[in-house]
Amino acid sequence: MRAMRGWLRDTTGGLPRTFWYLWTGTLINRLGSFVLIFLAIYLTQERGFDELAAGLVLGLWGVGGAVGTTLGGTLADRWGRRPTLLTAHLGAAGMMLVLGLAEELWAVAGGALLLGLFAEAARPAFGAMMIDVVPERDRLRAFSLNYWAINLGFACAAILAGLAAEASYLLLFVIDAATTLATAVIIFVKVAETRAPARAAALPAGAARPRGALRTILGDRVYLGFVALNLLGALVFLQHISMLPIAMGDDGLSPSTYGLVIALNGVLIVAGQLFVPRLIRLRSRSHVLALAAVVMGVGFGLTAFADAAWFYALTVLVWTLGEMLNSPSNSTLIAELSPADLRGRYQGVFSLSWQVAGASAPIVGGLVRQQAGNAALWLGCAAVGVVVAVAHLASGPARERRAAALRPPAEPVGAPAGPAKRGQLTSVVS
Repeated sequence: MRAMRGWLRDTTGGLPRTFWYLWTGTLINRLGSFVLIFLAIYLTQERGFDELAAGLVLGLWGVGGAVGTTLGGTLADRWGRRPTLLTAHLGAAGMMLVLGLAEELWAVAGGALLLGLFAEAARPAFGAMMIDVVPERDRLRAFSLNYWAINLGFACAAILAGLAAEASYLLLFVIDAATTLATAVIIFVKVAETRAPARAAALPAGAARPRGALRTILGDRVYLGFVALNLLGALVFLQHISMLPIAMGDDGLSPSTYGLVIALNGVLIVAGQLFVPRLIRLRSRSHVLALAAVVMGVGFGLTAFADAAWFYALTVLVWTLGEMLNSPSNSTLIAELSPADLRGRYQGVFSLSWQVAGASAPIVGGLVRQQAGNAALWLGCAAVGVVVAVAHLASGPARERRAAALRPPAEPVGAPAGPAKRGQLTSVVS
């Protein structure tokens, strides 16, 4: 019991109060995240769209998300984290209801586009706010805890959504909108702005004016290379939302069965994610990311041979292990590669890779499935995983050098990764 209390204190102790408000909002929002889990099934079984049309609607969600993350990152740096989060959540709640009531393809497509814009505009502001309030030594724990909350909510949502879908698909949209609105209320009541006020600095005589944000990001080859690798990995990972439910449906499995199988992803992360930071803390991030890419590729590759619920569950178990290794290393590296005054926009560019993948994955997956068959799609995912792993090993040293160059002097490379001192930063609000 004493050992368990010590582990819990090391895992959760010393984090800022604002982090826990954000964590609570994340958990509530994800408990109601019904729509995206079942959107592919909803479009094909309830609305009667074919696979290509369903893929296009999901792709438009991704296009809206790409615009949203770009806009959200800029607003987070210029307007502020808090107002950006509030606007994004309120807009997403409203568009969730619009999408649930839409019937014609054009209306569904437009609703998905706008919902993607609002929903994903919150990501850069949320990520920047987390970096603002959590010191570097605690970020691995903080991002792991937040990811744990996401997947606790996801596991519950996947099971409940499968049951709700059999009663009424509209109920999925209503609950999702309500939890998104609840998150906005928490931010409005408990979370203050964290963006540091911009200070104009006088330039020395003859000094060149600093480059604009866009030129800075476009010139950051190390960061853009990392974003490109995330894009490739996301193209594989997002097949579990777009093509996996369709593949399971082709094998005669019901939406509730898909809900139970995909819920295994969240259950595994809830059970094991909090142990991952201690496991990988002293290991090379490039090696961890490479291993994660291979494991995820193998998991999705095995789907080519799945034909029963237990086999699909096995594939989910395998690629979930890779996801658990990938997430904390990814999040902390993004934080370290982002200059302090451009955190929102750097987070936006990283989120953009997810949105491009969100727009492309269902379309590419649908085309490959229709033209080359189910097995080709999943074996291709395995091949992409291997390519990403090799690229991580090759580009890792340059990323670590860049992270070391951006690290503040107050937090040297050898800073401990344990919890902050009791009471430290508890008054910080974001």
